[in-house]
Amino acid sequence: MKRYIAGIFCFLLLLFSVQAPAQNTVMQVSTIDALVAGLYDGTMSCGRLLQYGDLGIGTFDRLEGEMLVLDGTVYQIKADGRVYTPDGSMTTPWAAVCRFGADDTITLKRGMDFKELGEMIDASISNKNLFYAIKITGTFSYMKTRSVPAQNKPYPPLVEVTKKQSVFEMKNISGTIVGFRCPTYVKGINVPGYHLHFISEDHARGGHILDLETVAGLCAIDRCNQFFLVLPTEGEAFKKVDLSKDRTKDLYQIEK
Repeated sequence: MKRYIAGIFCFLLLLFSVQAPAQNTVMQVSTIDALVAGLYDGTMSCGRLLQYGDLGIGTFDRLEGEMLVLDGTVYQIKADGRVYTPDGSMTTPWAAVCRFGADDTITLKRGMDFKELGEMIDASISNKNLFYAIKITGTFSYMKTRSVPAQNKPYPPLVEVTKKQSVFEMKNISGTIVGFRCPTYVKGINVPGYHLHFISEDHARGGHILDLETVAGLCAIDRCNQFFLVLPTEGEAFKKVDLSKDRTKDLYQIEK
């Protein structure tokens, strides 16, 4: 009986260890170049995504808005500028999440724009070849974000979609910035450098950040030394897409 109980205990321990998302791990659905090429069909549910992390960014099936994951809740900022909370069955074609646990914190300087914010964070990290999850809670004198509407097949490439994006400008607003700093060698897989999304304190507005100006706040940084990539296995789109092309120019235009 004791051996039986011990065996059951070991099995449950192994099962938990397999299912529990690892600390310091960025889990990503698909590649950024696949998204840039126009692969917008969702391949993983939001419910499953949350099994891998409680903080992150991404988009939704048919590219319907910007995703922000904060404290284990998925938020959807649509092209109307409003924030929604989709149910767990909603799918994503591209997302990146982690189980956030701050390793370092930095006090924001007043008057920084997007570029200067990145330079401040860069100065505080010692190993630029790792992944870093970013969570900034603060007040901003200016926040410029974007979102895009759901697309219909045949899907246009992302650089064409963002030419018709909805742009939102907010002044004197408090909220949270979520995202990642990725190393340069992930080109084609993720966005090298900073990819950040914003949600207001009242969870009413947000989007993909294009620019900002800081007033005050705190930046928490989680150093991640593991990267777990989940690629689509069903359907023909990912099988047929040409991922040998260099889409750096298009990605720069999309992000900025």
